[in-house]
Amino acid sequence: RFIAKPCAINLGIQDSGPHRAQPNAILEKVFTSITKSPDGKRLEGLSKQLDWDVRKIQRWFRHRRNQDKPTTLTKFCESMWRFTFYLSIFFYGIRFLWTAPWFWDTRQCWYNYPFQPLTSRLYYYYILELAFYWSLMFSQFTDIKRKDFLIMFVHHLATIGLITFSYMNNMVRVGTLVLCLHDASDFLLEAAKLANYAKYQRLCDAFFMLFGVVFIVTRLGIYPFWILNTTLFESWELIGPYPSWWLFNGLLVTLQVLHVIWSYLIIRTASKALVRGKVSKDDRSDVESSSEEEDVTSNSTKGIFSTSSNGSNRLNGHVAGGHWTGE
Repeated sequence: RFIAKPCAINLGIQDSGPHRAQPNAILEKVFTSITKSPDGKRLEGLSKQLDWDVRKIQRWFRHRRNQDKPTTLTKFCESMWRFTFYLSIFFYGIRFLWTAPWFWDTRQCWYNYPFQPLTSRLYYYYILELAFYWSLMFSQFTDIKRKDFLIMFVHHLATIGLITFSYMNNMVRVGTLVLCLHDASDFLLEAAKLANYAKYQRLCDAFFMLFGVVFIVTRLGIYPFWILNTTLFESWELIGPYPSWWLFNGLLVTLQVLHVIWSYLIIRTASKALVRGKVSKDDRSDVESSSEEEDVTSNSTKGIFSTSSNGSNRLNGHVAGGHWTGE
């Protein structure tokens, strides 16, 4: 309200919503009481009842669905808040972990386990991350649903479960490594969305490409060969198969499966960008144009973070095809 909104206004982002559908009591009743996306049979019936062309009715429903979506200004403010959090918590984590022995030698995560001290900096790092992911869990139900809604829901559940579980079992050393690794790419994604909302397309594409590289390197490279290696093999070697070993590693492997899915979507988006010369529309976007002509124009002129799309992420969040989260 006091920082992001003035920044958005200075960048020329207006607080104007999408084109509103013309008032029509019959169509409004169908929209609110029956369906927001009528099938062919219902469209034909409405066409006869109103003496409207079927395509005109389809356009009305598109406008009506879009008018409930947040404005570009609102999405810019949400993304700026997430960018600020991700960037701040990432640098806090790097600064904290740089002097931690387990950051350089993962075997240190298991020496003298579970009798490892919980410092105040480590405690606040955990509490801040847990609070943020709980906020994502709740806000996901008020944001626009996307194709990866279920994936993001599973991701948030797994993340909250891991943070809580590792804290209760004093596995906070390896937990900090997981948290810092996941924060490494998220602020780049939000930066790409901010650039898109401000209509700096080249900057948006550059941030997204950088995000994709960092995401794939950290989630498909460092995570399995550094994090999973220590939780699956080094922990087994140093402290043995403790009772919660299977659950803990099961949650970590679940995250890795999600990383593979999101990486595939990112790579697919990047490959389209190489063909079209710029980053294409978000593969998980629920954006609807007001006409088929607008769809063509949107696909040819806008990037993955279309100003008509929701700014939430949820990659979040995080991730997928372009937005992430994350998620």
